[in-house]
Amino acid sequence: MSGSIVVVLVLLAAIAVLAIAGTVLAVLRDGRGEVRSEPTEEPWTAGHLPSEPYAVMRFK
Repeated sequence: MSGSIVVVLVLLAAIAVLAIAGTVLAVLRDGRGEVRSEPTEEPWTAGHLPSEPYAVMRFK
């Protein structure tokens, strides 16, 4: 019975190593989290919602 537990633990360890390696490769290929966005000239709107909080807009 202890032999089957060892096999399961070895399989789980192998899956964990593959998952960690895949995560590291994905982060390195993606540019280490750098997000390049185009600056917007005009504020965006979603229906009647402003792009800035109402509290900030009051002080302008």
